[in-house]
Amino acid sequence: MSADVRSWDPAAGPRSLDAFVRRENFPVASRLLPVRRRGHLLAVYRFARFVDDIGDRAPPHERLAYLDAVEEDLRRLYSGGMPKLPPVLSLADAVHVHGIPSRPFERLIQANRQDQVVSRYETFDELQEYCVLSAEPVGHIVLYLFGAATPDRFDLSDRICTALQIIEHCQDVGEDHRRGRVYLPQEDLRRFGCTDRDLSGPVTPTRLRGVLALQARRARRLLDEGAPLAGLLPGLARLAVAGYVAGGRAALAALERRRYDVLCDTPRPARVRLAAEWARALKGS
Repeated sequence: MSADVRSWDPAAGPRSLDAFVRRENFPVASRLLPVRRRGHLLAVYRFARFVDDIGDRAPPHERLAYLDAVEEDLRRLYSGGMPKLPPVLSLADAVHVHGIPSRPFERLIQANRQDQVVSRYETFDELQEYCVLSAEPVGHIVLYLFGAATPDRFDLSDRICTALQIIEHCQDVGEDHRRGRVYLPQEDLRRFGCTDRDLSGPVTPTRLRGVLALQARRARRLLDEGAPLAGLLPGLARLAVAGYVAGGRAALAALERRRYDVLCDTPRPARVRLAAEWARALKGS
């Protein structure tokens, strides 16, 4: 292995995997799902979190080498070898049972490579191109897990996943800025008269709230465009995808309720609102 990523333990950081699961806007793997299916979803989430942790929390001078090592281990998995990294090894059953191709996992790694060299996005279109790497692959993997991977479903899934990513960028403005990254489009920040100083204060200024409200409207449109996917899926797949749509809508409601003040505390979906939105999404609305 080209870099000894095994010597770096993200679990030693301040937040465990369980903490990240609780922090998500949407149900990562509903307890209503069968144990094995739920385990596969959690394995995918564990891999994605591991890669993100490398991109965000590993020693900066080691990050690219660590990401190379993860990709090398992924190739080992797909060539029939035994992976050395637990987050890659945990994918093995899901990959073999559901025939998930390697490309979505490779794109998640590429997104984190891009994070090491790109810290700003000029336009919303550029941000969406980043989401092709950072968000869309997760939806493709989920569809493979439920035996529902078709091009038309990928298109709807891409809209949902991009929306969820944009919502997360809105919630995490302060945290991202502390890491040296700004995912809000630069042209929108200039349009509303925002500077970098506005992204790091204790309270969200009105001009920044305007930028966040604009991104939230875009995310809502994408969610609404992708929401029909749930109605195209049977049983458990429908349940899972409806949960993702519901989580996004509940998170948008939380942002609106807090008037887009994301710097003093991160708005998170209320459980009652999440349940209501889940029921709505299951009905296809």
